[in-house]
Amino acid sequence: MQKINSETAFKIFSVITLTILVIFAFLPFVLIFVTSFTDEVFLIKHGYSFFPKKLSLNSYKYLFNNYYTILRAYGVSVFVTAVGTGAGILITTMLAYPMARKDFKYRNILAFVAFFTLLFNGGIVPSYIMWTRVFSINNTYAALIIPNFLMNAFNVLLVRNYYANNVPGEVIESAKIDGAGEMRIFFRIMLPMSVPVVATVGLFTGLAYWNDWINALYYISSPKYYGIQNLLIRLMNNIQFLKSSQAATMLAGREVELPSTGIRMALAVLGILPIIILYPFLQKYLIRGVVMGAVKG
Repeated sequence: MQKINSETAFKIFSVITLTILVIFAFLPFVLIFVTSFTDEVFLIKHGYSFFPKKLSLNSYKYLFNNYYTILRAYGVSVFVTAVGTGAGILITTMLAYPMARKDFKYRNILAFVAFFTLLFNGGIVPSYIMWTRVFSINNTYAALIIPNFLMNAFNVLLVRNYYANNVPGEVIESAKIDGAGEMRIFFRIMLPMSVPVVATVGLFTGLAYWNDWINALYYISSPKYYGIQNLLIRLMNNIQFLKSSQAATMLAGREVELPSTGIRMALAVLGILPIIILYPFLQKYLIRGVVMGAVKG
C-alpha cells in the first residue's frame, strides 16, 4: 500500500511539474500572437501585455498590402521545404541502409566519412566559392535546397541505428532468399518498417528548410526566389530603414508611425504558424524515432 501511494504521489508531482513547464513554454507563443494584434502606440507606452487594452490590425494590414508577394514567398517556402525534405529523406535513408548492413565491408568507412562532417567543415567562404563559381547555383531553387540541409550526418547516424536495432537481419536474409534485390528490400522492407525515424528525420529536415534564410542571403538576389523567412527579414529591414529616415516616413505632409514592434510579432506568427499546425500530426513519431534511433547498434 505504501508503494502504491509513493508511485501515485510521484505521478501527481510529475504531472504538475510538466504542466507548469508546458505553460511556461507555451506562454511566449501566446504573447507573440497577442502582441501582433496590439496597437503600436499602446506597445510603446505600456510595453508587452497578455491583456492589451487596445487592439489593432495595422501590423497585418501593412504586411498584406502586397498580399501577392506574401503568397509567392509562401509558395517558394512550401516548394523548397517539400522538395528538400523529400530528397533529404531519400538520401539520408539510402545512405544509412548500407551502413546498417553488417555484411557490407565498407560500412565503417561510410560511418567515418559521415561522422567527420559533424566535426569539420570547409567554412563559409570556400563553400560560397564552390557553389557559386563551380556549380553556379545563384538565383535558382537549387541554391535554396542543396547547400547545408539536403543531408545531415546526425540524421544519417540516427537512421542507421534505427535500422540496426529495429529491423531484424533475418527479414533481410529471407527477402534475399526469395530473390529480392537491394532496392526492393530497401523500399519494400526497410522504409515501411522505419516510419517513426523517417517521420522524425522529415520533421528535422522540414524545420530546417522552413526556417532557413541563410541560403537565400548568400545565394539569392532575385525577389522571385525569396522564401517567407527571407522576405520577412527584408520587410523588417525596410521598416527599420523607413523609421530611421524622417523624409521617408512623411506622407502627405504628416509623419507616419509604422507599427514596427507589432510587425515583428506578426512576422513571427506568419513564420511559425504552419509548423504549429503540422507538428501535432508528427509528434507521435518524433519521440519513438529519436529514442530508438539514438540507441547505439
